[in-house]
Amino acid sequence: MNNLKRYEGLIIFVIVMGLITYLWAGKFVIPTYKNYKETDTKRKQTDTILSEKQDRKTNVENRLKEAKNNVNSEAQKKIYSPIESDLGNDTLFFTLYSDFIEMIHANSIKIKSIDYKYNPEDDEFVASEKDYFVFDVNVELVSNYTNLGKLIENIYQYPYYLKINSLDVKPYNKDKKILISNLSVRLYAHTEPEQ
Repeated sequence: MNNLKRYEGLIIFVIVMGLITYLWAGKFVIPTYKNYKETDTKRKQTDTILSEKQDRKTNVENRLKEAKNNVNSEAQKKIYSPIESDLGNDTLFFTLYSDFIEMIHANSIKIKSIDYKYNPEDDEFVASEKDYFVFDVNVELVSNYTNLGKLIENIYQYPYYLKINSLDVKPYNKDKKILISNLSVRLYAHTEPEQ
């Protein structure tokens, strides 16, 4: 017993420190651990949701790319490209110009006057100074409504990029079934064959 009395202060100190540690752990460590577990559970849920949303985003991006590629490959017209290099601008002009004139004649439309201009300054292709040849063709046409509609349809179906700058349609004074139309189109061509 004497031995115990000698260690009695030490035993009380250890018991008090154990009790303080237990109370401190109960007050701070256990709630902190519970908060950690709750936060970890929320993080795992958030990671799962984030992963699902990233998968959905990737899926949507892939579908958008696929749709964009389909639109670009099907609907976008190409710019005319010569078969050989060094053909010259006059040859490029004549090729596209003759296609355009042929479209007009194929629809039984008469040409009253015609004018053209090489590389108009207001065009972005000309301003970029790349390997493009651009020209405007301005024609005054005499036609009826049906034939003019067919010409516009043929222009739309033309396989190469062709821009309608303006179309001014007025009925002829003496016969309202006949139209006098001023049509301005812009034709584009690469100066070198496309690779």
